[in-house]
Amino acid sequence: MEYNFDEYVDRHGTNSRKWERMEELFGKNDLLPMWIADMDFRAPHQIVEALKKRAEHGIFGYTFRPDAFYDSARQWISKRNNWNVEKEWMVDSSGVVSAIIVAVLSYTKPGDGIIVQPPVYYPFFNVIKNNDRKILYNDLIFENGRYTMNFEDLENKVKDAKMLILCNPHNPVGRVWTEEELARLGKICLDNDVIIASDEIHSDFIYEGYKHVHIASLDGLSKRTVTFIAPNKTFNLAGIPASISIIPDEGLRKSYGETMVALGIETSNIFSITATEAAYRYGEEWFEALLKYLRGNIEFLKAFLNDRLPDVQVVVPEGTYLVWLNFRKLGLTDDELSNLIIKKAKVALDDGNMFGHGGSGFQRMNIATPRSLLKDGLESICKAVQGEMNERG
Repeated sequence: MEYNFDEYVDRHGTNSRKWERMEELFGKNDLLPMWIADMDFRAPHQIVEALKKRAEHGIFGYTFRPDAFYDSARQWISKRNNWNVEKEWMVDSSGVVSAIIVAVLSYTKPGDGIIVQPPVYYPFFNVIKNNDRKILYNDLIFENGRYTMNFEDLENKVKDAKMLILCNPHNPVGRVWTEEELARLGKICLDNDVIIASDEIHSDFIYEGYKHVHIASLDGLSKRTVTFIAPNKTFNLAGIPASISIIPDEGLRKSYGETMVALGIETSNIFSITATEAAYRYGEEWFEALLKYLRGNIEFLKAFLNDRLPDVQVVVPEGTYLVWLNFRKLGLTDDELSNLIIKKAKVALDDGNMFGHGGSGFQRMNIATPRSLLKDGLESICKAVQGEMNERG
C-alpha cells in the first residue's frame, strides 16, 4: 500500500495534549507543536478497523491479555531484533514509566542509589526522587557531535547503586548503543550486583546502518535485567497505553508481580489488547514506510540547517524520531534560547535543560510530523535566530 505521511490531520478538538495543552508548559497555545514524543500520523488502518470491530461488540467488561497478545509481541521482537522471548517472562503493564516505577519499588529501598545517564528522558529523575531514592549521575560524554558512555565514571558510581536505568535507543541524544557498549555496561552492573532497568520503547526506530540489541539478550545479563517495550511509540498509540515488562529471572518477576498487586495496577485495558495485537501482526508494512519517511525528514532537517542555519548543530539520531539540536554556538542562556524559540519562532520544542546534566544550550525536536509542518517550524526558527543575531550585532 501507499501511505500518505504528508497528509495534515487536524488534531484540534481531540483532547490532544501535544496540540491543545501547550498553555500549561509554554505559556501560549498559538505555537507549532514539535515537542512531546507523539506522532502526527494516523495509525495503521488495520489497528483502526480492529478497534472499531471490538467497539461494536458493545460490552466492555473486565478482561485479560490472551495468548494471541503475547504471541504477536514475541513474534515481532524475534523478527525485528532476533531475541526469543518466552511468554512466561512477559508481565503486563500499562505504560513504560509506571513500569519503571514498579521496578524501582520492587528492587530498591528508600535511600538506595539509582544511576541515570544524562542528558536523558526527564521522567527518570522524578521516578527516582518521588520514591525517595537517590539519583547517581553517570553523564554521557559529548565529543565531535556524538555521545558515548563514560565507563570509568560508571565503575565508580556503580559501587553505591542498586539499579541503573538504561535508555536504549537513548532519548534525547539518539544513540543506538552497540553490542560492545552494552556488554561492557552489563558486565560492570553484573559484577556489582546492580539491576538494569532498560527502557527500550523506541527500539523499533532504528535507522540504516545501526542495529538494536536488547541488553537482556546478552550472555549472563538476563538474570539482572528488566526490559520495557511497548507499541505506543512505534504505531502512535500513546493514548491507548499498553506496555510489556520482560523479566526472564523468576525471582525478579515474582517480586515485580507482587508490587503490581500491592499497587492494584494489574488490570488490562480492552482496547490496548486489541490495538497491540493488530499492530504487531499487521503493522510492519506501514512501519517500514514510516521509517523511510522519517529518514527523509532527518535528511531534510540536516540540509536545511546546514544551508540556512549552520551554527545550529544536528546531533544526527541513530534511532528514535527525536532530534537533539545544539544551539550553543549562538551564545544564549537557556532562558534566552527558550524565549527565542517560544516567543519569537512560535514553535514548541523541549528545552534541553529538562534532560539534566549536559542539556544546557540544546533543544529536542520531534520530527514525526508531515514534512510541510517540519519545514514551517524550521523556517520560523531560522527567521527568529537570524533576527536575534542581527539585533545583537
